[in-house]
Amino acid sequence: MSSREAAPSGQRAADGRTLRSQRTRASIVDANMALMMEGTLRPTAAQVAERAGVSLRTLWSHFPDLESLFAATGEKTLEVQYSHHFVIPADQPLEDRVRAFCRQRAEMLESIAGASRAAQLRLPFSAQLRRNRRRHNERLRTDIGQTFAPEIALATGDADEIVSALLVACTWPAWMGSRDDLGLSVDEATRVMERTVTAIFKTAGDPPRPSA
Repeated sequence: MSSREAAPSGQRAADGRTLRSQRTRASIVDANMALMMEGTLRPTAAQVAERAGVSLRTLWSHFPDLESLFAATGEKTLEVQYSHHFVIPADQPLEDRVRAFCRQRAEMLESIAGASRAAQLRLPFSAQLRRNRRRHNERLRTDIGQTFAPEIALATGDADEIVSALLVACTWPAWMGSRDDLGLSVDEATRVMERTVTAIFKTAGDPPRPSA
């Protein structure tokens, strides 16, 4: 058999190895995600490997350290969180937009709640988790800018502060405060978010208070 005839077979073998490697990597990420979603706040490498059905050696061959696993899991959480996301049209009445936006945010935050709780625990010690958090916040900033574009445009000099206030109201720490610290149900926490966002827009035109 000539080298030309053998090449396709060799290429298929290489493609098969690549596909298996990708599947193994994905199974490790899925295992880490599943453990966190089930309430394991600090999954160990051994737990992740066992859940994925691979050896520790295989796990470390795909992810040389936990930071690289956190990076891949961060991509997965964004994928899960935005799987049913849609942009709320800016031409709807503000009240309708606030209600729809907050309900969607509540669903998105709950969809990755277990992973977010686990990440919050390790956040001070992981540069990668902090990068993941910034990516989530920047994605939310974009969503806010699209849905509430008319109000932000009218805010002129206060626009950045209003967007920051909306970010605070709609990100994981505020949701965790409502759900975990106050013990509110999803519906109750959603109504609190709606009330907070509504209040932000009601005060958007107020003159800034002088600093002390």
